[in-house]
Amino acid sequence: MKTFVLAALLLPALALAKEPDSLYAMKAKSLAGKTVKLSTFKGKVALVVNVASKCGFTPQYKGLEALYEKYSKDGFVVLGFPSNDFHSQEPGADADISKFCELNYGVKFPMFTKDHVTGEQTQPVYKFLKASPVGAKDGEIGWNFTKFLVGKDGRVAARFSSLTDPLSSKVTAKIEELLKAPAQ
Repeated sequence: MKTFVLAALLLPALALAKEPDSLYAMKAKSLAGKTVKLSTFKGKVALVVNVASKCGFTPQYKGLEALYEKYSKDGFVVLGFPSNDFHSQEPGADADISKFCELNYGVKFPMFTKDHVTGEQTQPVYKFLKASPVGAKDGEIGWNFTKFLVGKDGRVAARFSSLTDPLSSKVTAKIEELLKAPAQ
């Protein structure tokens, strides 16, 4: 009887501790400080990128914005997650990051609060991305502008390194393939 009672008490707690099985089951805080349910993007293809304003790859913002403008009408979104994890290349506060992105690259895609993408303090979104079979294949994130392509079902479909230009045929072909796939 004691085992049954203990199990009945623990099951709800275990259910709450379950890891999300979809990016779209999560929440994140925007640069403006508002909590955003990522379910807002459910049914869309998302390119999730850890970004920084003082990095050699920072000009990739231009390509990311171009992708967003080209494919957003088809159900595509870029989600930017600033991080200062790599040689302090994102030193500004959220307001500074927002201003920088808007003034220098005309960024209109959703951007989220600066947070960790590596180590023990990794934010939940990046824990999820790196834990997926596709996301984990390259291990820990090595630098800014690592890209995770997420399908309409909220699961990681591809991972691209910082060296991969967002406008490369490798990235655009995979985006187009996922956009054509039926919603799950």
